[in-house]
Formats: sequence, structure tokens, C-alpha cells
Amino acid sequence: MDQIVEKLKEEVADELVPSFFAQPVVGDMSVFAITQYLAWMLLAAVLLLIVIFKFKNEQAKSLVPHGWFVNGMEFAVDFVKNDICKGTFGDGWRKHFPFLASMFFFIVAGNLIGMLPTWKPGTGSIGVTAAVATISFVYFVAMGVKHYGGWGYIKSLAPAGVMFPINLVVWAIEVFSTILRLITLAVRLLCNMLAGHIVMGVFALMCTFFVQPMLASFTAANAGLAATSIAWMVFLIVIYIIEILIAVIQAFVFTLLSAVYIQLAEAEGH
Repeated sequence: MDQIVEKLKEEVADELVPSFFAQPVVGDMSVFAITQYLAWMLLAAVLLLIVIFKFKNEQAKSLVPHGWFVNGMEFAVDFVKNDICKGTFGDGWRKHFPFLASMFFFIVAGNLIGMLPTWKPGTGSIGVTAAVATISFVYFVAMGVKHYGGWGYIKSLAPAGVMFPINLVVWAIEVFSTILRLITLAVRLLCNMLAGHIVMGVFALMCTFFVQPMLASFTAANAGLAATSIAWMVFLIVIYIIEILIAVIQAFVFTLLSAVYIQLAEAEGH
């Protein structure tokens, strides 16, 4: 067992850890480069556009949805509409639905594309998650400015009726809290996706340690090794399924938080 642990440490150090570093696909990191994370993010965006156009074409063919693809996409769209937009904004859900739906499906696509072997999720890079979080931040601040006006939104960060100088302290806390949302959105998404892929990588290495010797010389004497190999493979499949669920859940959490921040920015008496 100690030998397996030592070998696992070596494999993690030599293969798993470096695989998460940004590597240039095009260009030079010292000047300008498209890393593997950015490349997979762009691919995810292209694939998402293809899926959306196909969905709209298939949907236009009949008033009644047919097939698993159209029904599945309509379920996903209704999920965003009902559970995120209507649940947060009520009757005013249509105003923000295009933005939130785009955010949700883009993050889902970016997360799921990293489930494929050797592919990297765009959301596994702080640059990508920070960019998505910045878009969300700019959007909900812009909605607050549109609702109150520039100076009105700044003043609205401190609740009305709070006496001086306490209102200045509350205002400073609210400004800090608003800026902190940008950081928490980016870091939360990054850490959850990165941690999941590290766990999957470790389980995949453990499967390799047990499966390769079993395949090399399978005899009755190493039946226990075969059982262990099967167990690790089952664990890996379970972790894989859980990671797919996490990929969708994290997209939901990110989009829901964005919706809540938008609602707070527009709320009367905020």
C-alpha cells in the first residue's frame, strides 16, 4: 500500500498537477497566447451556438416538441425561466431572461466540455471565471444605475432613514460587499470545478495503478487485485456522474446569485 501511495504522489506531481497549468496553444505566454483553457472555452461557445440554432430549427418544425433533444432543451429553458427568473423577479422576469439564460448555458457548456478526457473546462481557469463574473458584475451595477441613475444608485447602497454618520459606515460596508461579489462569483466557480477535476484525476490514477497490473497478468492469484480494480473503476464512474451534476449545479448557483444581485440593485429602498 505504501508503494501505491508513493507512486500516486509521483504521478500527481509529474502528470496531474502540471495538467492544470495554463499552457499556450497559440502564441507565446510572455506576449500573447491562447491557452488550452481559452481554446476550450471558445470551442464550448461555438458548440453552444450550434446547439441553440439546431434547437430553434427543430422547434420551429412543429408546435408540439418531438424527440429527446427538443424536449430536453425546452426543459432546460423552462428551468431557467421558472426557477431562476420568475422565482427572483416575478412578473418582470422577461427583462433579464436573455442575459441569465445566456449566462447559465454558457457556464454549463464550459463546465461539461471539461468532462471529456484530455479536454479542459474553460471554468478551470481564474481568467475565464473572472471574466464571466465581471460581466455579471457590470450587468447588475448597470441595472442599478439604470433604475436609480448614477448618483442615485450610489446613494441607494446605504438604506434610507439611517442617521449620520452611521449611514456612511453602512454605505462603505455595502460598497465593499458589492465589490466582493465580483470576487466570490469568480472564485466559487473556479474552486468547485477545479477541485472536482482534481478528485477525478486522482481516482483515474488509482484506477490505472490497479487496472494495468491486472491486465498485464490476470490469474487466480491476483483475483483480489481484480476486485480492487473493479471497485476503483466503479468509484471513478460515480465521481464522474457526481461531477456532471456539480457542473450543472454550479452554473445554476452562479446564475441564481447573479439574478439575486440584479434584483438587489433594482430593489426600491435598497
